[in-house]
Amino acid sequence: MIPWLRADDPFPPLQTALDDPNGLLAASEDLSPERLLAAYARGIFPWYSAGQPVLWWSPDPRMVLPTAEFKVSRSLRRAMQSGKFEIRVDTAFDTVMRACAEPRADQDGTWITDGICAAYGALHRRGYAHSVESWRDGELVGGLYGVAIGRMFFGESMFARETDASKVALAHVVHQLRAWDFPLIDCQQQTAHLASLGARPIPRSEFAKALAHLVHCPHPIPLPNRWTFDL
Repeated sequence: MIPWLRADDPFPPLQTALDDPNGLLAASEDLSPERLLAAYARGIFPWYSAGQPVLWWSPDPRMVLPTAEFKVSRSLRRAMQSGKFEIRVDTAFDTVMRACAEPRADQDGTWITDGICAAYGALHRRGYAHSVESWRDGELVGGLYGVAIGRMFFGESMFARETDASKVALAHVVHQLRAWDFPLIDCQQQTAHLASLGARPIPRSEFAKALAHLVHCPHPIPLPNRWTFDL
């Protein structure tokens, strides 16, 4: 059994999360910006389908991408050097979220519900959620979004309508975060694609320890300003 959280209830300890399914910690109706920020600061994220309550997760191990270990393949380097994508930041956050929610051949449905879009849109307006976008000939062709607290970035989802569009956006994120002294990107779940880019799993306890420090480090850009990259 997992606890049902009322509006003012704190999250339970991470070690009480279930082993099966891995990381399921609690459920609630509340998906307010305050609840989201409290969750991310402790290494917890929402993941649920339409018609379900909000389910909160903290898996063990946790997939992270150390910004110093990002792997740039030859094909990605060529795509970056070609200049075919224009990178913009925080100019189309809602559109990026909707694009990430579009059906995919390898997925049955989407967890990016209308409620998720509304909640993260509120975080974006407060300066905590950001989009990094690949544009070509005035058209949005790829990108990603995530949440930044202190000097920790929590990657949420990516999409691409052209080859390498999302990877080029990610490469720019990693480059800028490294310049801002962000050591980690949270990737949440283990996938072969993320591993090919340099991500690796670490114990949840190690992730929580790093997080407790990083979320309290000063962010380089005062809230609620949009991000600006040194492209």
